[in-house]
Amino acid sequence: MTSNEHLTTELSPLQACTISRDVQNFDLLIEDMETALGENWGDLGFAEAKAFFHQPEAESLEFVAIAIDESDEEKLVMLGDIIDAAKDKGIKIILIAEDVSPASLHQLLRQGADEFVPYPLPEGELQAAIERIRTPEPVYDPVAVPMAPIAKSGGNRNGVVIASHGLAGGTGSTTLAVNLAWELATISKEEAPQVCLIDLDLQFGAVSTYLDLPRREAVYEMLTDTESMDDEVFKQALVGYEDKLSVLTAPTEMLPLDLISSEDVTAVIDMAKSHFDYVIIDMPSTLVQWTESILSTAHIYFAMLELDMRSAQNTLRLKRALQAEDLPVEKLRYVLNRAPKFTDLNGKSRVKRLSESLDIGIELQLPDGGKPVVQAADHGLPLATAAAKNPLRKEIAKLAASLHELGQEPAEAA
Repeated sequence: MTSNEHLTTELSPLQACTISRDVQNFDLLIEDMETALGENWGDLGFAEAKAFFHQPEAESLEFVAIAIDESDEEKLVMLGDIIDAAKDKGIKIILIAEDVSPASLHQLLRQGADEFVPYPLPEGELQAAIERIRTPEPVYDPVAVPMAPIAKSGGNRNGVVIASHGLAGGTGSTTLAVNLAWELATISKEEAPQVCLIDLDLQFGAVSTYLDLPRREAVYEMLTDTESMDDEVFKQALVGYEDKLSVLTAPTEMLPLDLISSEDVTAVIDMAKSHFDYVIIDMPSTLVQWTESILSTAHIYFAMLELDMRSAQNTLRLKRALQAEDLPVEKLRYVLNRAPKFTDLNGKSRVKRLSESLDIGIELQLPDGGKPVVQAADHGLPLATAAAKNPLRKEIAKLAASLHELGQEPAEAA
């Protein structure tokens, strides 16, 4: 059901149209459209799409599915015009892309596309996208979704930026970021600092899971349009935890890490710094273009590793990569998670050999917190709440106290 003939059929109103250079290049899309809509859809070429939106047959359209591949990237201006024309008619847009660069995808999403689905289409993903655009935007109940305790100072702070980067999977980067942020936010009952926790792992970020927080659509909207970001937009993207901690979760959908640029990341961090005393960033383990921006901006950049070969190899590779690009490798502060106990002399010897062989200084050793750490994360609670006497929690609390003490020195001196 792909020819233009059935666009004018009177059997039933059209619910949707595909728009592409040649829909036969997207055979899976044809199958999924027929599964979702039966006969109630049509196909348009790029050249005829805008004109069709003004026809009576287009009045019943719910959405259009714009399908593109790398050959269509030279037509971005025309595709943007099609998106604008559809938005003017109140028609939703699903963007389906195969082998399209992140920059082009970013441009079209900012132009106004409502949903993005990669091609080849994952099983059931088109139907899920259709259901999402048919579902009204949720109206957040301020009681159900706590507002973030953002500073009321008008953005005149200059917060300390602390990043946490796992050098291998499961090294505890998110655990450190979440619990360090909570310890700083609760370090004083009288004059508690304002703390913002930011999850920049756009694909597998788990900060929202660790604190049992909802992910907001506003996060994606803000990250992809930082030029329009102001205090109010930033605040709407945040969610509060226990009225003490502000959190910028990862987006609701899994996004390419290079969908955002170094400028986007810098703008978000600068905004956070202006409103908070501490900005804690949970980084993706993957190095991307904007990693340099965080590394340059951060006052402290924790690199998490364990006492194993994969961490050793990745640490060596990271050092070489940063040195090759003449980046500030000296900013890295190495943290050994699940460090051997004080009485484990053999383990202590292994730590020393690891440090010497990699030519690094391991400045912080965190003990193994055991099952309570996993259980706290599963229940969406900081360790201070779920297992206050856990050895890992105690060590992170000491770290927070030390960092806060250092942070007070410049202010006192001033």
